[in-house]
Amino acid sequence: MRRVAIQGYKGCFHEQAARLFYEDPSLPILECDTFAALFSALDQGKANAAVMAIENTVSGGLIHNFELLRESGRKVKGEVYIRIQQNLMALPGQRLEDIREVRTHYMAINQTRPFFVHKAPWIKLSESEDTAKSAAELAASGEKGVGAVASALAAEMYGLEILAPGIETYKQNFTRFLVLDDALKVPEADINKASLCFTLPHKPGSLAQILTILSFYDMNLTRIQSLPIPGKEWQYFFYADIKFDQLHRYRQALSAVRPLIEDFQILGEYKAAL
Repeated sequence: MRRVAIQGYKGCFHEQAARLFYEDPSLPILECDTFAALFSALDQGKANAAVMAIENTVSGGLIHNFELLRESGRKVKGEVYIRIQQNLMALPGQRLEDIREVRTHYMAINQTRPFFVHKAPWIKLSESEDTAKSAAELAASGEKGVGAVASALAAEMYGLEILAPGIETYKQNFTRFLVLDDALKVPEADINKASLCFTLPHKPGSLAQILTILSFYDMNLTRIQSLPIPGKEWQYFFYADIKFDQLHRYRQALSAVRPLIEDFQILGEYKAAL
């Protein structure tokens, strides 16, 4: 039976992404405190699949997760995008005017701060470990005058009432999640996206040369991220996502760039969600 590891607590956006991808409302979920713990759960057999956030349209890439993925040797088998809607919730029977403190993750605070500044300036914002965990702890404590910011799923799961829906500043706020599942077989006919990692010789024009070749083979570079290589001054790992219409052209492109790159690793070949 598939058991999916997520970073966070039940009711969080990671769980929402997992259920969306697998189309299973009763999907067994394993909660992990950190992304490193997520990979440990896979290594120890506590879970046989994982869903992991990799980038957000507002805050950018989760840089450490690129490193964890590369070091793990696990392959990306899919992706899913979730629109992040933040909701202010509290125990039932209260009004917005009754709330004096809101507890939530710092990312949620960053995404909703203008709402509190302009519409509820009397509310104190307190950082917590996780959005969904804040909702769960609030429900368990029974505290009046305290709210949480979390997903609608968390409100439903923990019996809280949404006092203000959709309080995020940017409505086009999406998070991209990667699916790691060794048992999932992606048909070749469906493969139209790949995640790659490589290094380049430390000489002028090396990256431009690679990008020119990818362009020649009609590869659409949708993301590129560079991270320093510890112990090697001014040298970097490059993480790239590319989309393509023809699998054979993608493979031709890889054959063309391989002689020019070092430490090459295919992190995954899968079907694009968008």
